[in-house]
Amino acid sequence: MLSVRPAQENDMPIVHQLIADLAAFEREPQEVELSLSQLVKDGFSDKPKYKCFVAELDGSIVGMALVYPRYSTWKGTVIHLEDLIVNEAQRGDGIGTKLLDKVVEYGHQLGVKRISWEVLDWNEPAIKFYEQKGAKVMRDWDVVQLNQKGIEEYLKLRK
Repeated sequence: MLSVRPAQENDMPIVHQLIADLAAFEREPQEVELSLSQLVKDGFSDKPKYKCFVAELDGSIVGMALVYPRYSTWKGTVIHLEDLIVNEAQRGDGIGTKLLDKVVEYGHQLGVKRISWEVLDWNEPAIKFYEQKGAKVMRDWDVVQLNQKGIEEYLKLRK
């Protein structure tokens, strides 16, 4: 039987593995620098930085969704869906829908004005899934980031 519930600290080794699996699927396995201990610390301290939900099927975790708060100067309080992943063997069984349902319910309970996330432009199954759920894929916006090295270089150049 499938259930979706808030993650517990003892779930995090499997969640960490799912994060690595997602990075491999997204063709960037080398980009996962986050340690399991940091993931646990960030999620289960006095001031957690994120909320994680896990999908459990017959006692085994087969998927997860991780969200965190953000603020929009246009909308107010929003949440960001960082990752939603389902084990490859269980994709197409409705587990992703159940995880997204839980994220949307959570956002609604918080009274957020928007839930946002990114999807790779080549991940057509995910794009189709999100659009079928009523999400708008904003193809006219690009993601902009400074990684840790970029932050350091930026600060050096500023001097």
